[in-house]
Amino acid sequence: MVEIPQTQYVTVADADVAYQVLGEGPIDLLHFYGLGNHIDLQWDMPFSVEFMEGLASFSRLIMFDRRGTGASDAVANSAIPTWEQWTDDILAVLDEVGSERAAILAAVDAGPIAILFTAMHPDRVRALVLLNTSARVLAAEDYPIGMTPEDLDSFIEYLGENWGTPDVVLAAEPSLADDPETLAKLTRQIRAAATPRTAAAQYHYMFHNLDVREVLPLIQVPTLVLHVRESPIVPLGHGQYLASHIQGARLIELPGADTATTFNGPRIVEEVGEFVTGQRPILDIARILTTVLFTDIVGSTQQAAEIGDERWRSVLDAHDRAVRDQLKRFRGTEVKTTGDGFLASFDGPARAIRCATEIAEATHSLGVEIRAGLHTGECHARGNDLSGLAVHIASRVGSMATAGEVLVSGTVKDLVIGSGIEFADRGERELKGVPGAWRLFAVTT
Repeated sequence: MVEIPQTQYVTVADADVAYQVLGEGPIDLLHFYGLGNHIDLQWDMPFSVEFMEGLASFSRLIMFDRRGTGASDAVANSAIPTWEQWTDDILAVLDEVGSERAAILAAVDAGPIAILFTAMHPDRVRALVLLNTSARVLAAEDYPIGMTPEDLDSFIEYLGENWGTPDVVLAAEPSLADDPETLAKLTRQIRAAATPRTAAAQYHYMFHNLDVREVLPLIQVPTLVLHVRESPIVPLGHGQYLASHIQGARLIELPGADTATTFNGPRIVEEVGEFVTGQRPILDIARILTTVLFTDIVGSTQQAAEIGDERWRSVLDAHDRAVRDQLKRFRGTEVKTTGDGFLASFDGPARAIRCATEIAEATHSLGVEIRAGLHTGECHARGNDLSGLAVHIASRVGSMATAGEVLVSGTVKDLVIGSGIEFADRGERELKGVPGAWRLFAVTT
């Protein structure tokens, strides 16, 4: 696993702003998120670690929490900094780490701060990437994509009453509905980042006073706009507006509705890397903790002989589509196919189990029975490829499963305690080529 960088502080006005630096790449990349981020607690979530390590593979990654959120000093609700004052946080952090010129990646309500900073300090910015953000939130005659004042006030009231609950997180990150582990960690993070009253006060100020549309023509650096297609919180129209009003900006639409990097993290790393370096990043070998899933079709050789090659190819194509549909649904990463099966990885074991059971049901309806094996452990990763003992264990566990069965190692079972998933004990087994005896469990619900 990557070594967590030390959190340091720089003084801005009467507050301390927390920042971290990771990597030694030739390009400085400043990344910051909006209200609710916490640069210390973000290291508790595998998807976030993967994202930051990916960015640091081609850059010196500089991360910070602006005043009023996360590990930085809180601000009084009656003395919230202005948008321009928040740009001072960027300048102070860049000066502190000795960065003369950096690319900036800013997400959600951090976006307008980055836009203002880029217009105010064009000599300090080499490129700008805006993720799921907007120039304005309120609707206007010339900005119909915004919220009505009534809807905005209702939204802020909802945030103030529900801040720090899973419901708020799911509203912004709906893909976490099938990942209770990450959902719980992200919920804890936003509670640590700000209180409900602080969140409501800052959002009221930001959303009612936000309008950087007049600044957009002043952005002269290369700009990339990344925006998800289905977010109800920051609709795609906001990203389209930014791209059409910043000279030369390019818009890339991303799948899903998550406003953060929970779902699209690897794709964002690739797009940002190519944008700021001119080539797709090739990630170095990394040691990561991941849940590995192996599936294969039971009796595939016999089925192929019975129905013939042409019909069998049609069945395999339908099987592959069904598996990939479920991997996409549960945010799994396809590593490779094995002819009549798949190797996939997940950053959450509960989601991996649910994906495996859905694959079994979906392929059963095609007249195909699969078996599945899962294990969580440390793997070596280069891009999407995986290797290591954990991969072999998952493969051996899968080979022990019967038709339609999802079999997991004891490690996986222990990691999902409290998730509501139930198991039947299948006893201890010897796994070929793996030392020791391993207790295996079949998923029953």
